[in-house]
Amino acid sequence: MVEPLTYVYAIARGQDADLASELEGIAGSTVRWVEVAGLSALVSDVAEDEFGESALRRNLEDLDWLGKAVRDHNRVVEAAANVLPVAPMGFATVYYNDRRVRECLADRADRFETVLDRVTGRTEWGVKAYADISAAQPGSSEPRGERPGAAYLQRLRRRAVSREQAQQEALHHAAEVHASLVELADESTAHPPQSRELADYDGVMVLNGAYLVDDTRESAFKEKLRELAHGHPKFRFELTGPWPPYSFATILEDEQEQR
Repeated sequence: MVEPLTYVYAIARGQDADLASELEGIAGSTVRWVEVAGLSALVSDVAEDEFGESALRRNLEDLDWLGKAVRDHNRVVEAAANVLPVAPMGFATVYYNDRRVRECLADRADRFETVLDRVTGRTEWGVKAYADISAAQPGSSEPRGERPGAAYLQRLRRRAVSREQAQQEALHHAAEVHASLVELADESTAHPPQSRELADYDGVMVLNGAYLVDDTRESAFKEKLRELAHGHPKFRFELTGPWPPYSFATILEDEQEQR
């Protein structure tokens, strides 16, 4: 009989028994805690034919499988973050068994403690800003006597230059917005714009910021964003969160033999 592998969702100090009993993990698995010296890993059993090395490489090519598994992973992490500070583990962090998880907790205790210190009492918020630069087009007047073909090419060039100038101006103002929000955050990062096709939005995403905000500053952060939105009426802003500290505390395994 093939023994299941141990999938790790997040690391916390201590544990909440009710949380584990109420959660369902990847592929309907039962969630539980594995603890060593005050540090706890939120885990569940997963099958080797799905999360073993060769099987995982194959499954990562299956977008339907991947999408569902990532949603299950995030659902567990987000539920845990609503109850206690956690350091999320990267998707598909898998060990051979609970014993190896305990060894990891003991060997890397200082690193986990540092991350948990960073996020305790703080929450991640996301701010996106979108600009509509399609309206920024040059006038349509043409010099008299210019050949129709040449005039058409000239209009295209003017349109391209105008659009580029509008986009650069929007990016400049977005950088100012980001700098203002950074002042109220303990940590921040500017992610690359999301794909328009995948995220399904209109316009140009000129800001995709993540901010780790002390919980005592949450109201001030939101008020600052309202002020910025009022001062930048050409932007459409989107505030998301609260999130687990994915951008600031996600721990990715960098060891060759992680299990």
